[in-house]
Amino acid sequence: MITYLQVESLSKSFGDIVLFKDITFSVGKDQKTALIAKNGAGKSTMLDIIARKQSADTGSIVFKNDLKIGYLRQDPILNDALTVRQQIFSADNKLSKVLQNYENAIASGDHNLIEKAQAEMDAAGAWKYESDMKQILGKLRINDLDIQIGRLSGGQKKRIALADTLIEQPDFLILDEPTNHLDTDMTEWLENYLKTTSTTLLMVTHDRYFLDNVCDNIIEIDNNNIYTYSGNYSYYLNKRDERLANLAANIDKAANLLRKESEWISRMPKARGGKAKYRIDSFYKLKEVASQRIENKKVDFTVGTVNRLGNKILEIKNLCKSFGDKVLIKNFSYSFKKNDKIGICGHNGCGKTTLLDIITGKTQPDSGTAEFGDTVVPGYYRQKGIEYKDGQRVIDIIKDIAEVIILGDGRKLSASQFLEYFLFPTKMHYTLVEKLSGGEKRRLYLMTVLIRNPNFLILDEPTNDLDIITLNVLEDYLSCFAGCLLVVSHDRYFLDKVVDTMFVFEGDGQIKNFPGNYTVYVTQKEDEEREKSGEDISQPKTPTYQRERRKKNFTYKLAQEYEAITKEIAQLNEEKKEIEQKLSGEVTDIEEISKLSERMSQLTNLLDEKETRWLELEEIKDSDNE
Repeated sequence: MITYLQVESLSKSFGDIVLFKDITFSVGKDQKTALIAKNGAGKSTMLDIIARKQSADTGSIVFKNDLKIGYLRQDPILNDALTVRQQIFSADNKLSKVLQNYENAIASGDHNLIEKAQAEMDAAGAWKYESDMKQILGKLRINDLDIQIGRLSGGQKKRIALADTLIEQPDFLILDEPTNHLDTDMTEWLENYLKTTSTTLLMVTHDRYFLDNVCDNIIEIDNNNIYTYSGNYSYYLNKRDERLANLAANIDKAANLLRKESEWISRMPKARGGKAKYRIDSFYKLKEVASQRIENKKVDFTVGTVNRLGNKILEIKNLCKSFGDKVLIKNFSYSFKKNDKIGICGHNGCGKTTLLDIITGKTQPDSGTAEFGDTVVPGYYRQKGIEYKDGQRVIDIIKDIAEVIILGDGRKLSASQFLEYFLFPTKMHYTLVEKLSGGEKRRLYLMTVLIRNPNFLILDEPTNDLDIITLNVLEDYLSCFAGCLLVVSHDRYFLDKVVDTMFVFEGDGQIKNFPGNYTVYVTQKEDEEREKSGEDISQPKTPTYQRERRKKNFTYKLAQEYEAITKEIAQLNEEKKEIEQKLSGEVTDIEEISKLSERMSQLTNLLDEKETRWLELEEIKDSDNE
């Protein structure tokens, strides 16, 4: 495989905070690679350095010669004085200039100029470029090209920056949280676009369906070590669990051997021979293995006990809201019941956040009411994130709410202890909030919402910028949450896991109350569309965003390879099992243990490679049998 990007010994610190140190990895041609790490590990900073927007403390970044690089930052910086059209056509490439000349000629109405511009388009082969541009702008619903960028919201700016990046059709595409501010339709379109394009991709995203369907290579940064997994997100999860289990087993074995060797070391006289010196060296290597620690600490979102809800929770009656001629909500009514967990989906700008703002009293409806019961303690997590003053530090945010926090089990924590509980170490307590990463700010904001022990949680895009580990914990917490939940999210995986009812904004102010999670809703919607077209719906169909993008024929040659690799995997597993048995106590010689451990590492890598290929062949075989 041709290497498109080589990252070598990359390090970056800000003052005393080390983001990453001596990081090395590569990305090959046509690979779709995702970078996974905890919040605060410097993922966005690393992408900035790779895209040469920041400099590293040490290390090197080498791209293959003559590659066109496209980069979408998490928070893009655009020129507010430009119009959208000017931004889109600001690219310094021949096709963009030819197309701009053609657009100008059309606008002028001068037939001679138009004829000349058409000839230039023909000569440059720019018609496909124009077609691709219109498709991208249309799918991202960027319709007004003459509006000034300074008048747009942060989400609209992100979509324009994404469109601008994709239109340039780079050879190597770097994306930082590309699905933030996209609704589910846009996310599914982008997913399909990236799957089918030949562009090599390096991406940071929290969207797990997106990772599963787009990426074929995962790079994990954990405790400043790099782990590469040749597969999608589901494969990564399995192999990561396997890696941690093997690491735990190796640490236990090393700890057991270390006790024996410690006794030998303490008994040895000062005058030692060569054999003894070798054993001493092995002792210190063993000590290094045994001293490793697996970081299992994770956020626990359980703060206090949830107050009981009365019979009246939230009554919404005949709610209406318009802005000018645009009707967002029309005669919507719903009476919340205990343990309701409701997700809200719909196109950007359809009124999802407006509904939440009306419910929480931030916005007044044109007519109708939304009233909470007397026992309801609402907690509202807003999309715009945490609000803080210049110079405010992390600990100040918590102390402004409470000096002492009582957890669900009755424990009392100081503000400092509470921050530790949410994985903000002591050295970060007096860090300026503005210095935190996007994900750390989101986690701090969640703390300020949950610290008040709400029994009705209202969350507007809570998944943006959170790392996958924190997301999994939040999902588990919400699944067991004893109160009511109302959540707006474009994260399909998140909605599938935490909600059992959907409010679907269908346009023209209509909100559909659908019993089921996001996948159930999409499946039914696709079945209805198939039925309208006369297609047989007796066979259930997986939603588009969960389907494999391509099928291949399971040829005789592939069948032979499948049979051979199945036998090879069985043999490798048998050898691995034998080595594990020897390492569990049969062998005590340090030199032999070292050789067996080295072979175990080779077997693990070999099995990873063989199992990845076996999975590919299995999918081809299954799809050929459909």
